[in-house]
Amino acid sequence: MATPSKPRLLVATHNPGKMREYRGLLREVPYDLVSLDDLGITLEVEETGDTFLENAWLKARGYAADAGLLTLADDSGLEVDALGGGPGVRSARYGGDACRSDSDRVELLLRNLGETAWERRTARFRCVIAVARPPAEGDADVASVVGSVAGMIQYQPVGDEGFGYDPVFYLPSFDQTMAQLPVDRKNRISHRSDAARRAVAVLERLASSKSG
Repeated sequence: MATPSKPRLLVATHNPGKMREYRGLLREVPYDLVSLDDLGITLEVEETGDTFLENAWLKARGYAADAGLLTLADDSGLEVDALGGGPGVRSARYGGDACRSDSDRVELLLRNLGETAWERRTARFRCVIAVARPPAEGDADVASVVGSVAGMIQYQPVGDEGFGYDPVFYLPSFDQTMAQLPVDRKNRISHRSDAARRAVAVLERLASSKSG
């Protein structure tokens, strides 16, 4: 007897590195994961929200409607308490056109923090994942989950294993920056892996309710 094929889950990303990460993080869910590139989707959903949650829902709903598939989308970034939670949703666009690389954005972050005392340099990486159905299946919104990892922003970048703000994101429990951790260890403690673990429970419940 042929094994029934698993339903598809669209992971709303063009980034092959992020897709590889999600294939590992969601390896236990009863879905066949596909990316935007796998489906040839060129739609660009604008991230016009003021929060990670709003942007995650914009992408999940938009791509679910376009692809006609259950869709998982995320939005994430760095929140620094001494900067009022910034750069937040603008983490990837911090500094606008004046910052053309990760190192430019890190330099701007450190410049804006200046000589802020160590105990006030608290920060966190936050990731919000939203899961949405296509409109044809009724209520589009399935669930959203949040993951985070807390740390401190140190005064100088250290390490070359990560990307983005990883070189200045210090983890007291490891006495290292995120960029000094091996990739497999980082993926076990990251904000995205924290959110993905919660998403696994959502997706398993959803699959169970459909098969029940």
